[in-house]
Amino acid sequence: MTRLGYAALAMLALTALLALLGPLLWTIAPEATNPALSLAPSSGAHPLGTDELGRDVLSRLLHGSRVTLLVGVAAMLASLLIGVIVGAIAGFNGGWVDALLMRFTDGMLAVPAFFFILVVLTVMGTGVATLVLVIGALSWMPVARVVYGETLRWKGAEFVVAALSLGVPAPRLLVRHILPQAIPSLVVAATLGVAFAILTESALSYLGLGVQPPLPSWGNMLRRAQQYVFTAPELALYPGLAITVVVLAFNFLGDGLRDALDPRRRR
Repeated sequence: MTRLGYAALAMLALTALLALLGPLLWTIAPEATNPALSLAPSSGAHPLGTDELGRDVLSRLLHGSRVTLLVGVAAMLASLLIGVIVGAIAGFNGGWVDALLMRFTDGMLAVPAFFFILVVLTVMGTGVATLVLVIGALSWMPVARVVYGETLRWKGAEFVVAALSLGVPAPRLLVRHILPQAIPSLVVAATLGVAFAILTESALSYLGLGVQPPLPSWGNMLRRAQQYVFTAPELALYPGLAITVVVLAFNFLGDGLRDALDPRRRR
């Protein structure tokens, strides 16, 4: 893996550590308001200042990192689960099953995902669980195509044919012999999927359809900060910078893993 990939991995490890331990060490409640300290600058009591309601910005960033990363990782796992099931079944069975599932996948790819998510959330309502399910259910298609291609590639391999001739059941053959070959591609897809989910959650929360106050997330922190972009620009700077750094880190990590796991890309 490249140096940039290692740097991205270190940044993500630091972010995860801050998300886990930060709220335990910095114990100011993110929802605690103090109108007397509205839009206060940085100080010893509030290193990153306060927002328009006198809430500690550092505390909200730390707690918001938990929500944002939780939504990103959980939505990625949901998309991986759906994508692996659809791609593996289509590639392994072939025939009408292949045609039906992959044409459905192509149809889903043709739908503007973000606007579809907006419609679904408007109908179903908001909430972290709903957000995870909706993002995961509408972002599995690239994973399905990756798994589909890997399944087609490996189901004709000699070791798979040998296992089949020995009477290995089809489900076990698929799970134990074919899908493990797709793990390198799935690892790369997972890192990019987390980045996509974080950006989607942030955009939805910014529009008011994602994580709802008083629960903080980086996206709804940006929504509140837009009213003070000229008088207190740091309110938008901190969550915006956090989103940018984490998404770039996931993208760079995906590129590094792609180079490390694919021998043909190694220099």
